[in-house]
Amino acid sequence: MNISGILVQARPENVEALVETIKVLSICEYHLHDELGRVIVTLEEESTEKEIEQLKKLQKLSGVIAADMMYSYSEQELDGLRDDIEKGGDVPEWLNDPNIEAKDIPYNGDLKRKI
Repeated sequence: MNISGILVQARPENVEALVETIKVLSICEYHLHDELGRVIVTLEEESTEKEIEQLKKLQKLSGVIAADMMYSYSEQELDGLRDDIEKGGDVPEWLNDPNIEAKDIPYNGDLKRKI
C-alpha cells in the first residue's frame, strides 16, 4: 500500500470550487485548504503507478495551477528499511546518550568543508 501527501495550488478565487470538485470525484482524500489557494490531499493506492495516475488526474482538474507530491510512504519500502536496520548491527552508544551536545555528534559529510 502506498500513501502520498499532495499539495494542490489553485488561485484563491477558485479554491472553493476546486475543493468541491475534489470531494465529488473521489480521486483522493481532501483534508484542508486555505485562503491562499493551497489544498492538502492524500492519495492511497496499491502501487506507485496508480498513485501517479491519480496525481495526473488531479493536475488536470480545472482550476489547478500545480499538484505535487510532498511525501510518499510505501509499506514495501518500510519492510526493506526494517530489514536493513536489523542487519545493520548495534546502534552507536552516543545516539542513546541524553547528555550529548550537537557539537559532539560525529559528522562524516562535507558541510562547507567542515569534517
